[in-house]
Order: sequence, then structure tokens, then C-alpha cells
Amino acid sequence: MGMFLRWLFAFGLLALTYNPTEWNFVRWALENYERYLSVTVLMGLILVIGYIIYLRATVRSIGGFGMFLVLAVVGALLWVLYDFGLLDLENQDLNVWLGIFSLSVVLGIGLSWSHVRRQLAGQHDVDDIDE
Repeated sequence: MGMFLRWLFAFGLLALTYNPTEWNFVRWALENYERYLSVTVLMGLILVIGYIIYLRATVRSIGGFGMFLVLAVVGALLWVLYDFGLLDLENQDLNVWLGIFSLSVVLGIGLSWSHVRRQLAGQHDVDDIDE
């Protein structure tokens, strides 16, 4: 359940930032930054903090190559769905949602990987002492 919640929060973070509907930060900020500049900056900073938390944990747990591998597996899965006719890529909005889903899987696995590794290997990860 914890891994699902981490993925769901990553999906929410990405979808709140941008999605093909009118309900996203980028579209709202572009339309309202002159009138609500302080709110725009505050919301933007909160989103940046969320990205820093996710990206830092992901890079530390699976690294850049691991991120590439997870994204490649998700891409291959989408390719298989497309080849079997279960996925139509003509809809641009669906493509954006698939991109959000793919990136959220990478971030969700990155944030959860230490927990998965601990369950598989029985070893705990520790942070570097230098920091």
C-alpha cells in the first residue's frame, strides 16, 4: 500500500503541474500570474519542493541508469499494448496522460526502492555520513 501511495502522490504532483485539462498549475499560472503573483510563486515553490524530494530520493536510490531502465520498461509495456491494438496513440491528450503516468512510475519506484530492497535483501540503506 505504501508503494501505491508514493506512486499516487507522484502522479498527483505531475498532474497538478501540467495535464491536458484546464485544471493544472501551468495553465492557471499563465492566466493569473499578474493578478495573483504571490499565490503563483507560493504554489510554484511548493511544487518545486515536491519535485526536489522525489528527484533526490529517486537519484539516490536507483540512480540515473535505474531511472532510464524503469522508463524503458514502461515504454516497452506501452509499445506492447500498442502492438496488440490495445492502445491508440492518435489522441494527444491520452499521450500526455501516458507521459505523466510513465514519469510518475519512475518517481514512485525511485521513492519506494529502498523499501523494496530492504524487503528483498533484508538490508537497510543508510545515508552518507558526509552530508
